[in-house]
Amino acid sequence: MDTGTQATSDRAVPEGVADDVTEVDMLIVGAGPAGLFGAYYAGFRGMKVALMDSLPEAGGQVTAMYPEKMIYDIAGFPAVRGRDLVNALVEQASVFSPTYLLGQQAAEVTHTDDSVLVTSAQGGRVRAKVIVITGGLGTFTPRPLPIGTDYLGRGLVYFVPSLDAYAGQDVVVVGGGDSAFDWALALDGLARSVTLVHRRDRFRAHEHTVSRVLAGSAEVLTFTEVATIHGTEKVEKVELVHAKTGDRHVRPADAIVAALGFTADLGPLTRWGLTIDKRHIVVDSTMSTGVERIFAAGDIVEYPGKIRLIATGFGEVATAVNNAAPVVDPAAKVFPGHSSEG
Repeated sequence: MDTGTQATSDRAVPEGVADDVTEVDMLIVGAGPAGLFGAYYAGFRGMKVALMDSLPEAGGQVTAMYPEKMIYDIAGFPAVRGRDLVNALVEQASVFSPTYLLGQQAAEVTHTDDSVLVTSAQGGRVRAKVIVITGGLGTFTPRPLPIGTDYLGRGLVYFVPSLDAYAGQDVVVVGGGDSAFDWALALDGLARSVTLVHRRDRFRAHEHTVSRVLAGSAEVLTFTEVATIHGTEKVEKVELVHAKTGDRHVRPADAIVAALGFTADLGPLTRWGLTIDKRHIVVDSTMSTGVERIFAAGDIVEYPGKIRLIATGFGEVATAVNNAAPVVDPAAKVFPGHSSEG
């Protein structure tokens, strides 16, 4: 049966197809930045690796939510676009040919004497000697725009996978958080017009980003909501309503970006016997969850002093892989030596 979903973007992610049970040394649950680097690092340590993710593409939250956003806190990169970072991580991991099981949510885990068997909600099965969970926020779902959900995929989107698709268009961005202002800023000058609407006059976005949007050509309308979406085949115009006065006006719109945040939860992972603290998995200094053969790293973990950065996740997943190495092969050492030691 087909239990793998091929990536649908320009990322050269191999299609992972398990006819029955995929047999590997390490299963990484979560194909975001930490998981992708973990796949490379586990390959570097001589392990056969599979990555499983509920999303249809590699990259996790970066791919799903801000592929065009610039990231400024990755070592060695003064600035790097989200999708470029993911492409580079996929290319780096490809040296060791990991198996990708995308569009597969890890659901059930069964322990044996020398391995664990993970079954996805879609029926895929992976047997591994160890698991490293790098699931980021867990399973996340965008908060929907209250009206017009029939236009989803027909001009209404919750994430912007490619800025170029909006060149020369009239775009309405809904929201007052970082994502809304990031998209408004990125689209300003590319789209024909950008209108940001927010139901309040206070914003959750970073003050510096708000200032840049207000200084640009985008129109920012406060105390305003989308009342109605009009269009036959796709979005053609929107009717906006002022929350205080009730005044309404219609303006052209080729696209609506509803950046209203998301809800996240650990889903089936809560049934794995892990210690959970406020939707995060508790680990020790070796990144062990305390459940035999299961480690975790990245935004999904919690420990004293935890800082949720992509950069932190890279170090944590390397720690997890190295401490998992003797579990995979009792003859292996935790410290691998330095890669520069030819």
